[in-house]
Amino acid sequence: GVVQLLGMNPIFEVVAEAGDFESAMAAVRQSEPDLVLLDLNMKNTSGVEILTAVKQEDPSIRVIMLTVSDSSADLLQCFQNGADGYLLKDQEPDQILEDIRRGLNGQTVLSGPMNQVLAECLKEDGFGKERRMSDLTDRELEILKLIAHGQTNKEIARVLSISDGTVKVHVKHLLRKLSFRSRVEAAVWASENNL
Repeated sequence: GVVQLLGMNPIFEVVAEAGDFESAMAAVRQSEPDLVLLDLNMKNTSGVEILTAVKQEDPSIRVIMLTVSDSSADLLQCFQNGADGYLLKDQEPDQILEDIRRGLNGQTVLSGPMNQVLAECLKEDGFGKERRMSDLTDRELEILKLIAHGQTNKEIARVLSISDGTVKVHVKHLLRKLSFRSRVEAAVWASENNL
């Protein structure tokens, strides 16, 4: 069904399908995809296990979870392990395609109802108590604000008149300084702190 859905938009080309850990990793190594769509529940493994392995192998590959689970624990675990998006399968097909397209273009994507789930989950965990904006340089703070507004690295580079590569370096530094594993965590934290 997902392959048929992707076939409706000519910008997507499905290069491989896999149903377990070994075949998924073999497909990633052979096909070098720009984006991987992963379910959480797979034969003899979890999508999180594959997500982690894909990101270790090549952090530049975009990974979007496409699942039925609206569990806050699943959502948080995926983002903590480097997911670039978390979409629910019960969304309208057109919305799924649009979110995947945005994810392919570098944006972090999240099904609407999951925004609130993520915010609540992070609040409950006492999220961000030791993090200080004062640890960031002025440029990193500017970039964090733009991330919080949902801007991609390319868009940030355009706004600040710097290269994509420079943005990537700043993003990497600010995530490390604030102990975040993903842009989504940083964006939620920035919003919670009225940045």
